[in-house]
Amino acid sequence: MSKRRSSSGKAPIVPPGSVTGRALIWVIAIMGFLFSLTAGAVYMIDDSRRAWLSDVSSEITVEVKPEGTRQEVDNLARQITDFLTGQNSVRDVQLLTEEQSAELIEPWLGQISAIAELPIPRLIAVQLDVNDPPDITSLRAVLRNKFPTAALDDHRAWQQQIRRVTGSLALAGIAVMLLMAAATVGIIVSAARSAIASNKEIVEVLNFVGAEEKFIARQFELHFLKVGIKAGVVGAVGAGLVFFTLPIITDILSGAATDTEIRRLIGTGRMDMFGYFSLLLVVVIIAAICSLTSRYGVRRILNAQNQ
Repeated sequence: MSKRRSSSGKAPIVPPGSVTGRALIWVIAIMGFLFSLTAGAVYMIDDSRRAWLSDVSSEITVEVKPEGTRQEVDNLARQITDFLTGQNSVRDVQLLTEEQSAELIEPWLGQISAIAELPIPRLIAVQLDVNDPPDITSLRAVLRNKFPTAALDDHRAWQQQIRRVTGSLALAGIAVMLLMAAATVGIIVSAARSAIASNKEIVEVLNFVGAEEKFIARQFELHFLKVGIKAGVVGAVGAGLVFFTLPIITDILSGAATDTEIRRLIGTGRMDMFGYFSLLLVVVIIAAICSLTSRYGVRRILNAQNQ
């Protein structure tokens, strides 16, 4: 029975259960896990960037300088609020209380008792209609002429800073993924050399009976393609579990000094379905790297041996 099975089946050149195969799967799986983590982090940062820019671009802030008595500043702030409420393309206008304004500067000054006595400008938050935004330049000019002590901030500097910071993080993540892809290529080439050396007799027999290098390289390519798929799935599933539990980890960190910064960077830490779909793309990328690298790497090695 065993002889019949062995004669009828086709044994691969590189046995899938060999030490090279098992060790390589775990090494590539670790690379795939790190690759998936980086790709997921870049996706979440980009998602946070879009949310930040959407919020910032839909709101402007009007600052009323604290010139005069507190009563005069309050009356002027109410007049500006009424004026902005009647403008076109303005959805909502909210005059922030002194306590709300003080909370905005607490991260820099801390909770001090004398903060109420500081000359803090009155702030007016204006929600714009993103589908029909107003002309900010004209609105700023009209506001300056009618209320000289008021200044309009459209948050352009903040938007540029968001784009610069998130763009730098995205480029750093892409650079890390390229380095891991290059490392994976080197690992596959080294593993291909080891596989050819350990199966040298089989390769020589195939060459002797007239097998083309294309056929031999194809066998190695199929082997490493299977390794890449298995390793990519293991790495992507591991990274997916990390992102799935990330909201719980973020909640555990609640109250820590870095909690605010973490939430500003990655939001709540939850990844949507498109983010998990990007992890599936990582599996395809890892499998493609393994397949293409083994294809051209094995052919070069065989050509060098036959010369």
